[in-house]
Amino acid sequence: MRIATWNVNSLRTRIDRVEAFLERHDVDVLAVQETKAKPEQLPVMGLEAKGYEVAASGYNQWNGVAIISRVGLDDVTEHFADQPAFGKGGADPVVEARALGAVCGGVRVWSLYVPNGRKPDDEHYHYKLDWLARLKAASDVWRDEPTALVGDWNIAPLDTDVFDITAFAKDTHVTPPERAAFGAFTGDGWTDVVRTHLPDPEVYTYWDYYRQRFERNRGMRIDFVLGSDAFASRVTGAFVDREERDPTVFAGAPSDHAPVVVDLAD
Repeated sequence: MRIATWNVNSLRTRIDRVEAFLERHDVDVLAVQETKAKPEQLPVMGLEAKGYEVAASGYNQWNGVAIISRVGLDDVTEHFADQPAFGKGGADPVVEARALGAVCGGVRVWSLYVPNGRKPDDEHYHYKLDWLARLKAASDVWRDEPTALVGDWNIAPLDTDVFDITAFAKDTHVTPPERAAFGAFTGDGWTDVVRTHLPDPEVYTYWDYYRQRFERNRGMRIDFVLGSDAFASRVTGAFVDREERDPTVFAGAPSDHAPVVVDLAD
């Protein structure tokens, strides 16, 4: 089975690229982040014609997650247990569309769009840490199953996961509390299965549109597949599809993220 994760930065805008990606790489399950739409707004007829089922969670033009599967889509769960809400500047808190789980071909897949955090002194940063802590608590009950926590984690766990660590000295994504939150998973039964196969530095998954960051390979590694032992033991390979980020390869503007793909043995 082949499983992928991709922050598409608007599924409606890039549905043609998603359909082509699934066909080109023969993907069985794709976890999508930043769909930026309500489920009823998503153009999924082409996917369904190709034999895929689609589950989605979204409320407006922000956030949004989905799972696209041709190997089953069972026990669909919107939000994880005790997922926190957020309200900017005292606004009424809302549980955002940032987590969607389903069993696909016997594997529980969670499509996760971790809050960005914005700035270390922002209330969104504290929301991010709370969100991750509650996800960790919820995930403890999934570790004995074949489970994958996949998506845009908005954290670069290692200095080598950013093009220049000094450029991020005052930014989110690399602060000790964020890295500790990520490490709470990898230190307690979850394996970064892609790094096992792609251990080298400069294996990035995100490049800002700003100042030709992709062309200069000034990126970040913030999209991950964390697997339980029962999942990780089946992983036979992994790769990052950089071509999907390259503006010169395919028609249409690319997402600022590249898909991350893992292969599982039967």
